[in-house]
Amino acid sequence: MTEIRTERLVLRRWRDSDLGPWAEMNADPRVREHLGPPLTREQSDASVARFLRDFDRRGHGWWAVEVRATGEFVGFAGLDRVEEHLPFSGVEAGWRLARHAWGRGYATEAARAALDHGFGALGLAEVLAVTTAANHRSQAVMARIGMTRDPGGDFDDPEAPEGPLRPNVLYRVTRGGYARHRAREAAERGRTS
Repeated sequence: MTEIRTERLVLRRWRDSDLGPWAEMNADPRVREHLGPPLTREQSDASVARFLRDFDRRGHGWWAVEVRATGEFVGFAGLDRVEEHLPFSGVEAGWRLARHAWGRGYATEAARAALDHGFGALGLAEVLAVTTAANHRSQAVMARIGMTRDPGGDFDDPEAPEGPLRPNVLYRVTRGGYARHRAREAAERGRTS
């Protein structure tokens, strides 16, 4: 499993020591607000086992995310196949962080690392991202990493109950679009330094 290091984060293989903090995240109603009800410890542990199996089989999936300076586990990020029940296919970028890690730019940093890996090492042509229509925080991350909303791709998730979890939005970015976005970011950093 590839380990990815960014300026502040490490995207790495899951460890047994991640299971407790991961379960705490999944029991937090605020973290789960746009995902569904909180998970039990058993459901949370089973998700990590599934992540590891998928990663071993496909060579990509959901990495555990830790803060480089402290080694603290703060969530997950990565790339995975779009779920089969959705009305489109492809590879999806995603992230989820513990509430205490929100607002620090970690989601954006981890998502960029995942896209760099997807378009580089994996040679993907396009990456998608999906969230509920009400999840403006995740949509802001999608925009910051160069994705654009595909209004024709918005859909009602057939597995979600009636209510705010059902309407979903679709974002996309192609390899070329991402390269142009990163070049613009570099140019902007050059002008401000």
